[in-house]
Amino acid sequence: MSAAIPGTASGGTWQNGKKPFDVRSWTPLLYLLPAIAVFACFVVYPLIRTFILSASGTDILGRQSQFVGLRNFQRVFTDPEFGKIMLNTLLFAVYTVVPTIVLSLIIALMLNKESTVNRVFRTVFALPFAYSVSAASIIFSAFFNPATGLFNAIVQKLGGQPIGWLTSSQFALPAIAMTTVWMNIGYNVLVLLAGLGSVPDEVVEAARLDGASGFRLQWFILIPMIMSQVFFLIITDTIQSLESFGQIHVLTKGGPDSSTTTLVYDIYMHGFANNSSNFGYASAEAIVLIVVVAIITLIQFTTVGRKVDNQ
Repeated sequence: MSAAIPGTASGGTWQNGKKPFDVRSWTPLLYLLPAIAVFACFVVYPLIRTFILSASGTDILGRQSQFVGLRNFQRVFTDPEFGKIMLNTLLFAVYTVVPTIVLSLIIALMLNKESTVNRVFRTVFALPFAYSVSAASIIFSAFFNPATGLFNAIVQKLGGQPIGWLTSSQFALPAIAMTTVWMNIGYNVLVLLAGLGSVPDEVVEAARLDGASGFRLQWFILIPMIMSQVFFLIITDTIQSLESFGQIHVLTKGGPDSSTTTLVYDIYMHGFANNSSNFGYASAEAIVLIVVVAIITLIQFTTVGRKVDNQ
């Protein structure tokens, strides 16, 4: 049996100090090319274009004009409405994420046991996940109707006065948050049920043998075991709430008195609504939104995420 001689091509060895071309080493990249192309086209290029537009002026037709540096950002931060818009954005995230996570966790724990009734209820709670944002918003616009809506009928049955859910600055943002909670809760329940289904039966049985049952079993055993799923939902729900647009546009269009105008909706107002075409200002706001999302996500990873990793 002859050994391969260095410097020759036999046996797949290097020739003249160069490694021979192997098409198999490029196979993983070829499989990734479609995903890379889509990512570059719909994520990387728009992001680069946003940065360019944020440092540029725009003419009356929305076309890029002269370089203005940080002037658009200066306009954003000196806008007297910007503080209110940021407050609306953060309040909407709180109104949406906290109830969604809490209610989803309660519902998932209730539906964790295998039974025919629970299977039916799992399907019922998963149905909102199949609705589009516009369809869900139209449904809730009927519920919020001040004269014939379901919610005011309940309020009047309890002895209260009809509420202008979408026409009152006090109730409009919570009303949209209520709609968003209903839309998100189905997906959250499915994720949490999947997490509960992966909890080993031996752990549950050992906890029961130690006397844990009911609330103690759920709080000290089941919830800690699915904290990775809970953390994932906190991140995704927060990002989704910060980027919400459809339900705001359908239900209130940012009103009344800008009480439901969030940062995403203000980007739309400056960039596209009423033919404003102020893409430079809108792009600067989009960069601010990216930074806000990144900061909040980083805070969540360094607080909640660290606790999840330590469990």
